Amino acid sequence: MDGMKPESTAEENQDEREESKGCFECCIKCLGGVPYASLVATILCFSGVALFCGCGHVALTGTVTMVENHFSRITSDHATLIDVVQILQYIIYGIACFFFLYGIILLAEGFYTTSAVKEMHSEFKTTVCGRCISAMFVFLTYILGLGWLGIFGFSAVPVFLFYNMWTTCGAMKSPIANLTSVDNICVDVRQYGIIPWNASPGKACGSTLSDICNTSEFYLSYHLYIVACAGAGATVIALIHYLMILAANWAYLKGACQQTHDYQDIKTRDDQELQDVQSRSKEGLNSYS
Repeated sequence: MDGMKPESTAEENQDEREESKGCFECCIKCLGGVPYASLVATILCFSGVALFCGCGHVALTGTVTMVENHFSRITSDHATLIDVVQILQYIIYGIACFFFLYGIILLAEGFYTTSAVKEMHSEFKTTVCGRCISAMFVFLTYILGLGWLGIFGFSAVPVFLFYNMWTTCGAMKSPIANLTSVDNICVDVRQYGIIPWNASPGKACGSTLSDICNTSEFYLSYHLYIVACAGAGATVIALIHYLMILAANWAYLKGACQQTHDYQDIKTRDDQELQDVQSRSKEGLNSYS
């Protein structure tokens, strides 16, 4: 009985090594099937959209507050601005929801195409529907990329406006020599179309402008607009990354499909030739008999 223990222990150790080896190989196989390029693009897309939507929403609210407190004291003068800001905020909600779902779909499509490419020489077969879906994602991502280029340019507009105010306030701290008074330095937001020309006061000069630049609404909104613009730029980069991935995967799927068709044609011809040889052999045997 004592002699059986070492053998049983060795067998158990061997079984454990085989099980651990199987788990390791399974993990390596799973990691090999992860579409890392699509994963990086998804993380970048989610980060960019989150920065744009979150920072843009708060910055728009701060802009309305700043206009109400300093540039337009009558509600009817900035009612249109409030409506536009609310519409933009609802659009931001829609963009956030859409790209959350779209990023997950593209990541899933990346898993599908990665599996298809890795198994193109095995029993895995791509379908016409799958290739059409991949082509549709390429076209849709291209359109969304163009749209985000427009959003990126649009998000740079408030950054430019707030930068002008920021530099104007900086000029007040070190006024130019030919200016007789700091009160001559003004910012008129009516010229940007934010509020109508009959809005009162519509502009801020001198110490009033300096006080506005020192408010939390201005400081926070200015920097949030910068971050939102950077988020839009990151989203554009992510969509370009997606576009390259989708185009490459579609090309691989198309090549795999062509190889499969060629293989099936060759196999069909070989089977036909084999059947012909067998039929001729049978006919020869029958003639000799």
